[in-house]
Amino acid sequence: MTVDEGVNNYMAAAVIGVVLLAKLPALMRGWRRPMVRGVNGLLALGGAAHVFSAPPTIVALNRFTGISNFSAPLVYCILAAYSCTSLVLMENWRADSTADTRTRRRIRVWTWTCCPVAAAIVVCFSLGEAPVERTKDFDTYYATTPYIREMIVLYLLTHTVTACATAVLCWTWARRMRQQVRGARDTRASVTVRSLRIGLSFLIFAFLANTAFGVLKLGAVLRRWSGGDWDALNEVAQRFIPFNAIASMIGFLLPVFAPWLIERVWRPWCAFASLGPLWRTVRSPDDAKGRRALAAAPWRFSPEQLLVYRMTGIRDEMLRLRAYCDDDVREDARREAAERGADEGDAVVLGLAAMFQAAAADRARRTPVGREQSTRAAAALLAAESGQRELMTRMSRAMKTWRSPRPASASLGPAGAR
Repeated sequence: MTVDEGVNNYMAAAVIGVVLLAKLPALMRGWRRPMVRGVNGLLALGGAAHVFSAPPTIVALNRFTGISNFSAPLVYCILAAYSCTSLVLMENWRADSTADTRTRRRIRVWTWTCCPVAAAIVVCFSLGEAPVERTKDFDTYYATTPYIREMIVLYLLTHTVTACATAVLCWTWARRMRQQVRGARDTRASVTVRSLRIGLSFLIFAFLANTAFGVLKLGAVLRRWSGGDWDALNEVAQRFIPFNAIASMIGFLLPVFAPWLIERVWRPWCAFASLGPLWRTVRSPDDAKGRRALAAAPWRFSPEQLLVYRMTGIRDEMLRLRAYCDDDVREDARREAAERGADEGDAVVLGLAAMFQAAAADRARRTPVGREQSTRAAAALLAAESGQRELMTRMSRAMKTWRSPRPASASLGPAGAR
């Protein structure tokens, strides 16, 4: 017996172990919450089932206990508990404040159903005879053995029915999530709901894989009862193990980490990158520190800190450009954008973008504008900042996508004749 024979089981257990480690901090913080305990309990039971059903583990455990096929009832009881925990978890997950009593009642039903099943598995194994050690085909080898066959069918029916029921619960919950996604106006809430819905989709696949596993096993056992041989279905069923583990991992991790990654990593980094055109426009070409502003940021900075760092640098450079900002340039560009069909907000942004582009060009020529023009330009910028969300990002995108069809010196009216 080699470890290679249980590679699928050990790989699945390793994947689940990674998920458990990732969720360990949440368990430590919220172990009193039924949802937290349910998720971690489900993962622990799933990992244990994969470990104890691996052929090398079966051999080692049988030798340790001195009982042939001792692993069979152990794995069956673990899977019965896993099935019960799956249903309990989904009941807690979809419960709300108005359904607490009904939820607790259903949870008690599932729990008290699991206990007799586990007890019956142990009793049947004790009454039956299974002297020949079987590491891969225990179900089909003993499919016609008295008491052992009852144990096998009881386990497979419990596992298959509960897996199918849990998949249906996940599907129902995912449909409710779809309605919440449509009605969610808050961006952060929408991200959370979408992540949960996608996670539920992966869990549906995982529990359907569990259902297929049970159906294939049942098919092989029932065929044995009729004198046939469909043992090849056992090998097909084993192929669902890694898919189930991976889908479960994604399904449980996605709702936990996706909102955080999107809000704290992806969006700040996208905003940081989108500010690139504005930063390259306003920074001073003669300022060595300005040229190395990004490199000067500490390596340990998070995307959020890098975003703040860049925005601060842009504001500093805008202040240095104040003497070159011409309000006539801004107003002409704003009017031109409005004539092209831009709405008022976009026209204001385009006007400011054109003003800073012209200011950067004037700084390169060292031709500052008059105090009155720069004062009016500063007032216009201040007014836009108070009335526009994400003004810097919009200005940066405007610099990247919009250009005046007329040369700056010819399209800016009196300001272009400086």
